[in-house]
Amino acid sequence: MSENNESRRNFLKTAVAGAGAVATAAVTPQAAAAPAMQMDHGGAKLGAFFNPEEAAAIAAFTERLMPGGPGGPGGPGKPGATEAGVLNYIDLALAGAYSDMQEFYRHGLQQLDAYSRKTRSAAFTRLTPAQQDEIITALESGKADGFTWPSPRAFFETLRTHTMEGMFADPLYGGNKDFAGWRLVGFPGAQLQFSQTEMQSKAAYTGGAIVGLQATRKV
Repeated sequence: MSENNESRRNFLKTAVAGAGAVATAAVTPQAAAAPAMQMDHGGAKLGAFFNPEEAAAIAAFTERLMPGGPGGPGGPGKPGATEAGVLNYIDLALAGAYSDMQEFYRHGLQQLDAYSRKTRSAAFTRLTPAQQDEIITALESGKADGFTWPSPRAFFETLRTHTMEGMFADPLYGGNKDFAGWRLVGFPGAQLQFSQTEMQSKAAYTGGAIVGLQATRKV
């Protein structure tokens, strides 16, 4: 992994010092209630907003930002963006609370594809992880040419932010599947109370089951 890619993963991990705030991100329950990934008659996955090609590009991009498995941010066997359902989170958000960003994403993905084909003669999803990292680094540094709107830097920053939200927001909003992100950083979720010892401890909370908003909201 490149040094820049390592810094991105470290940013996402350390940023969850504010996981409690991210857990109540500004994605509305209405957005979370949008249909999850569906199967069409041909067997291709269709989401609430993304078409299959767009979904594949977002899945690949976010997995490079927050890779799981061996060598992932938390060590071997730890979840990444794919396991946490970050794609589903972004897809649902763009169909709901972030609907004003639909054209931003569409233009950004078109420019990403054009830049990938120009520099590597292949779509972003067909590149090796190392090649994908090089392209993401070019976006992060603002050096990817051919981008007008959004700028390469703006597209990178937005995807990084939404990847973090998809990893660490409450599962009610479509990401953080099976509390993957919270387990990664030891965030306990919506516990009713903590002992004084637990409040003062710097270790990951292990005193009880992780609870999300879906289980605690009133019917």
